Amino acid sequence: MTLQIAKRLTNNIFTTARTPTAGLFSSLHRHYPSTSSDRITATLFPGDGIGPEIAESVKQVFTAADVPIEWEEHFVGTEVDPRTQSFVTWESLESVRRNKVGLKGPMATPIGKGHRSLNLTLRKELNLYANVRPCYSLPGYKTRYDNVNLVTIRENTEGEYSGLEHQVVRGVVESLKIITRQASLRVAEYAFYYAKTHGRQRVSAVHKANIMQKTDGLFLKCCREVADKYPEIKYEEVVIDNCCMMLVKNPTLFDVLVMPNLYGDIISDLCAGLIGGLGLTPSLNIGEGGIALAEAVHGSAPDIAGKVSINTTSSSNKRPKCVRIYLLLIFTKGMFNAEPL
Repeated sequence: MTLQIAKRLTNNIFTTARTPTAGLFSSLHRHYPSTSSDRITATLFPGDGIGPEIAESVKQVFTAADVPIEWEEHFVGTEVDPRTQSFVTWESLESVRRNKVGLKGPMATPIGKGHRSLNLTLRKELNLYANVRPCYSLPGYKTRYDNVNLVTIRENTEGEYSGLEHQVVRGVVESLKIITRQASLRVAEYAFYYAKTHGRQRVSAVHKANIMQKTDGLFLKCCREVADKYPEIKYEEVVIDNCCMMLVKNPTLFDVLVMPNLYGDIISDLCAGLIGGLGLTPSLNIGEGGIALAEAVHGSAPDIAGKVSINTTSSSNKRPKCVRIYLLLIFTKGMFNAEPL
């Protein structure tokens, strides 16, 4: 059943041609071949834990759906690459830069071991400045809410995740939150552009400027500046804690949410909970130069690796895994031709 749905969805994946747009949004408008004889090469990171099992199932779905795609697989190294200061190798990064499109399974970074985060390495080195997560209720998957339909857009390169920490004196550590005008304008531009091209009516900037007046204040200033260029899109500002409460009470109040890095990490997971969990939420990282890297949102789950048979059939005990694969396919469709998800 899942394969039949996938095949129907992908019948028109490569038939919609778009006019390329230079610069910031070129990843949304690239032209892909319309015939199955021309194959697209995409980078695939199977990842850790259950990642390789899921990646194998994704490849089966794409094969069954006759998607003209060829996977260039890259695995996380066993030693730190001095060129990236991470287990992600330079050759893997070059593969994404060359292919412009990729799919990433869950990657685990040892906690407290001094290694650079694998996900942070990819975001920094590939300049993946915006993380986009559509969050919508799935027919047939019952949750507390039946009509969730929103998108979170998270600044992906700075904020509290800049990786700038040090010990001031023994027993006192300091972590720097970096907010720049360039990065804030860039993600705000993308959020409004996304809203306009996908028929969205409202953009909400999530912040804590009442406390962090300089950093979040600059982020809001940049959002307001961009909002002035899109008078047809309603713009509002919501404090992060109030936003969480409003989402839980009535998620239909929101449409597109744009926010700095840490807030986006929290809010996007909260929104995933509204529709059933991280396994039901697709995710795409947008980078300058036309790079688009889709990813699994859930963790690597090493405790169940090799213990769960991930099948692409619709047997009841496998349905959550099938839905996850199905969503990866849907989101890749959106990544290729920028149709509303």
